[in-house]
Amino acid sequence: MSDIFRLKNGRSRAINAENPTGEKGKGGMAASHLGPSRKGSPCLKDIMPNETVVLAEMDGPGIIQHIWITVDNKTSDADCYVLRDLVLRMYWDDEETPSVESPLGDFFCCGFARECLVTSMPISVVPNRGFNSYFEMPFRKKAKITLENQHDNPIPAFFYQVDYCLYDELPEDTAYFHAQWRRQRMTELAKDYVILDNVKGKGHYVGTYLALTTLERYWWGEGEVKFYIDGDDEYPTICGTGTEDYFGGSWSFAHQVNGKTVEQTYNSPFLGYPYYSAHDELVHNPYHNDDCPPMRGFYRWHLIDPICFEEDLKVTIQQIGVCYKGLFERQDDVASVAYWYQSEPHQAFAPLMDKKGRWPR
Repeated sequence: MSDIFRLKNGRSRAINAENPTGEKGKGGMAASHLGPSRKGSPCLKDIMPNETVVLAEMDGPGIIQHIWITVDNKTSDADCYVLRDLVLRMYWDDEETPSVESPLGDFFCCGFARECLVTSMPISVVPNRGFNSYFEMPFRKKAKITLENQHDNPIPAFFYQVDYCLYDELPEDTAYFHAQWRRQRMTELAKDYVILDNVKGKGHYVGTYLALTTLERYWWGEGEVKFYIDGDDEYPTICGTGTEDYFGGSWSFAHQVNGKTVEQTYNSPFLGYPYYSAHDELVHNPYHNDDCPPMRGFYRWHLIDPICFEEDLKVTIQQIGVCYKGLFERQDDVASVAYWYQSEPHQAFAPLMDKKGRWPR
């Protein structure tokens, strides 16, 4: 906030269902039963299965400053994975392949098709499913944000707003925002999970969201996060000391209550562990209990300490645990979102996993 008092040179705009083009002086024109311009079009209605809708499209130069979204997390007890079935994509400057591709929930640090409270600098999720992104997303010619409904049913109501500012020009050293979701339903023994790979160009890595489903017993958090920078081959330039260390914790995330080990979740501006559950809170069935494999969600933002690269970048994490017998190689279910800025063009992403492959265990 050090320069909040300084006069700005941008032209503020917003795109939502009340003003789908963001055009100046064209907001809130739809009529309701209350009359003209009285909340006539608050949301997108009935997004059909397999339909892709354009949430926002605008000409530049400009910078997206804030995105807000909310939607129901299920359409029935049998169809309760909306947050993994909706796919968010973003395109810059007429590119053919997206620079952002992720299930909706995971992009906002809510994996497992389950919402949770997130309180951080770039991502905030508040009751109930108020998804907010404050990542700045510049574009020179054009920006396009789409949503694909891969859910089995129509989405009855989808609320959103994209706040942006138009400028006469952007600085020459402007980089473009990118984010990519990945998952490995069972990691391979002694083979690191790849958070990000095949990045070519100059840029800086700014964040990781990790959705970990543990499939083995004992402590799971000894795996080290590695950054292979500008030609690193067998060994990385940056290698951390453990999973909980990377996310800012220490000595696991647990404390003792009456002799029982209890998980401690937390949120902070740059790192957090906002979600833990070993239960299915979305569905109740009288014929089976709600137990499921333990699910943990973490975020780490490299906003103050970006990982800079000139030519290429690869990011991985080990699956290593520890028990009374010592360290051991694990196999778990790992999903992630990598967030970074780079010069365009970018390398095309691998095909997104099909929706059933994305569903939580």
